[in-house]
Amino acid sequence: MDFNFSVITGKVIHQLIHSRVEECVRKVEAAYLAHDDKRSVNPDSYFLLFPEKPRDRIIALPAFLGGEFDVSGIKWIASYPENVAKGFPRASAVLVLNSYETGYPFACLESSIISAARTAGSAVLAAEWMNGRSRRVRSVGLVGNGLIARYLYTFLLRMGWEMDEVLLYDVAPGEADRFANQVVDKQRHQRVVVAHDLETVARGSELLIFATVAPAPYVHDASLLAHNPLVLNISLRDIAPELLLRSYNIVDDVEHVMKANTSPHLAEKLTGNREFVTGTLAQLIRGRCQVARDKPIIFSPFGLGVLDLAVGKWVYDEAVATGQDVRIADFFSELTR
Repeated sequence: MDFNFSVITGKVIHQLIHSRVEECVRKVEAAYLAHDDKRSVNPDSYFLLFPEKPRDRIIALPAFLGGEFDVSGIKWIASYPENVAKGFPRASAVLVLNSYETGYPFACLESSIISAARTAGSAVLAAEWMNGRSRRVRSVGLVGNGLIARYLYTFLLRMGWEMDEVLLYDVAPGEADRFANQVVDKQRHQRVVVAHDLETVARGSELLIFATVAPAPYVHDASLLAHNPLVLNISLRDIAPELLLRSYNIVDDVEHVMKANTSPHLAEKLTGNREFVTGTLAQLIRGRCQVARDKPIIFSPFGLGVLDLAVGKWVYDEAVATGQDVRIADFFSELTR
């Protein structure tokens, strides 16, 4: 039996994912459908919180994913918002993959890239299905212009989305300008707007994306969504629950998203029920729920560990097949009883 252990670096992972974005998105879709088919185990995430550092946290996401994957594992991801002011990303992570047959771990992968990629893959997949399978919108607005926004924007372009206008807003001085100058492909758009207020972006966007670190809702004005946009509620806590009650609501997993004071969780607390949830993304893909453009359509993904496994296992297979993993043959020292 093979007990090799592989380490896969962020550089390798970045190259593999960014060269094959469409395949990455298809792996995310396959994970959602396997999860919908009950071929997964996705326990609650575990939050390690620090009493003296309330903004910081480290989250454990254990999971098993069957179907074409047959792998278990755990993502261990830290979120330290103050890192941004120090000049490096908020999130850092590793993903450990375990053999379904023996339980032995067989790989450790840098996972901030995997986490961002599965988040972006989930978002662009949802946007397409919410938009009637079309990959065209007049305008896209990005509220929060950090690493996750960069992945979301990049995945939209790589998946062939057409967007006439891009609107950017970030509360951190200079972030929107940096995004416009360093990330946006201006040749793909007719206009790029760096806005000085949230209202400009919200009212002007057909596809509105929240990718912030907001701890509590600050979007309370229903008129901001009166034009019935598609909304990717990626950061989960920007939108007041009252606005969700006026919208179609698509989630990745109903049970998982109803915790940690997410916008859907607050809506559940407000109403005492979950009737405002239209359905899951897998149900939308399979035609078991429908949306229309007579109300805002909001996608609120809590982020399932099975998505990390799907992307991570695919990356692992590709890295090993091309000899880009760092193989540690003697990682386990005692393999006899």
